[in-house]
Amino acid sequence: MNKFISTIKNIISIEELRTRILNTLLFITFFRLGSYVVLPGVDATKLAQKGEGGLLGLLNMFSGGAFNNASIFALGIMPYISASIAIQLLTIALPYFQKMQKDGESGRKKLNQITRVLTIFVTAAQAFTYLQVTIPAEAILVSPWSFRLYSVIILVAGTMFCMWLGEKITDKGIGNGISMLIMIGIVSRFPASLLGEAQSRGMSGALLFIIEVVALFFVVMGAVMVTQAVRRIPVQYAKQVVGNRVSMSGERQYIPLKLNAAGVMPIIFAQALMFVPGLVAQSLADKSEVAQSIAQAFGDFTTWQYNLLFAFLIIVFTFFYTAISINPTQISDDMKRGGGFVPGVKPGEATSTFIADILDRITLPGAFMLAIIAILPAVASIFGITRGFASFFGGTSLLILVGVVLDTLQQIESYLLMRKYEGLMQSGRVKGRTEAIAQ
Repeated sequence: MNKFISTIKNIISIEELRTRILNTLLFITFFRLGSYVVLPGVDATKLAQKGEGGLLGLLNMFSGGAFNNASIFALGIMPYISASIAIQLLTIALPYFQKMQKDGESGRKKLNQITRVLTIFVTAAQAFTYLQVTIPAEAILVSPWSFRLYSVIILVAGTMFCMWLGEKITDKGIGNGISMLIMIGIVSRFPASLLGEAQSRGMSGALLFIIEVVALFFVVMGAVMVTQAVRRIPVQYAKQVVGNRVSMSGERQYIPLKLNAAGVMPIIFAQALMFVPGLVAQSLADKSEVAQSIAQAFGDFTTWQYNLLFAFLIIVFTFFYTAISINPTQISDDMKRGGGFVPGVKPGEATSTFIADILDRITLPGAFMLAIIAILPAVASIFGITRGFASFFGGTSLLILVGVVLDTLQQIESYLLMRKYEGLMQSGRVKGRTEAIAQ
């Protein structure tokens, strides 16, 4: 306890860190207040509440309930995430975007500008669909067409404002602002979910509730281990002499290949595709009994058919996303240019093959662990845990929470270490997801 109090005092004593924390809290407050401001012309009491499962439940979770509330921040930051993923894929597929990515700061600014423009179009398309699908006609108090027109504009403005808040948290606050907003949206639902689970158990189920909380603690620890696990490849740098100075004294560094290099992206991609079997089978349900049974199986996220396909898609997308995000050939070329080599492995193609083999070996168990984490909420629901509380036992929400919290702790610890204070942990440095690949 003394260590914790001392750390808090050290954090407060650093003016820049204190200012950044206060700025972050201020921006987060604006974000949360906006999620309760309902679109003009909507009767909030007549809104239909969507379930916890599926893509709509995922969007509601990321927006902290703003999706179900029909608020001005209903779409949250997700259109920006979609646009960013699209641009990231284009930098792999098209030479024009590859060139911009390699142009340094100027190229990064151009890509950011293109991402912002694309976000406007993505938000407008999603806003129109959102107004059509989620808001019932009886909840609209004005002319439907005028309502859709000005609501699309408001929703686009709301998403752009959320994007601005995220950028301000990155510049003036702590950590990755976009991820921080998503995390806050998820965390805001935790107290109500915990209270709902406690009420459902009652006094007679108090012991069972305590067991559930303990189980959640161990699940979180397991997710932290999966997120933090790395396979370090040693890299030796030859001694280089420039003039009368030794620029690099033959030091050894490491390439940290993460067990879960794809993060939460495979789960998000798989979750989006899990609607397809159910929708196709539903359209054919009147003509075939088999289609009807398929629609029934994939309409419930706790069925074994749903979770088997879900786990399979996660494993496939984990390999796919890892392959497009980590390029062993580029790592090998960068090492060769910097005078680095893996001990016992020839530079060039042999190094690239060596790194690719290790990446394949660690991606397979990482993909299986990610699939297990993804289906844990369904397992928890089967055991009688309420769906709201079960969503914190795994899946996208847990991985985002763990990743963002670790990144934030790493940022805070870097400020403490720069001021020659002790770190947050006595056992060692906090490892975030921002470790750079040795070059």
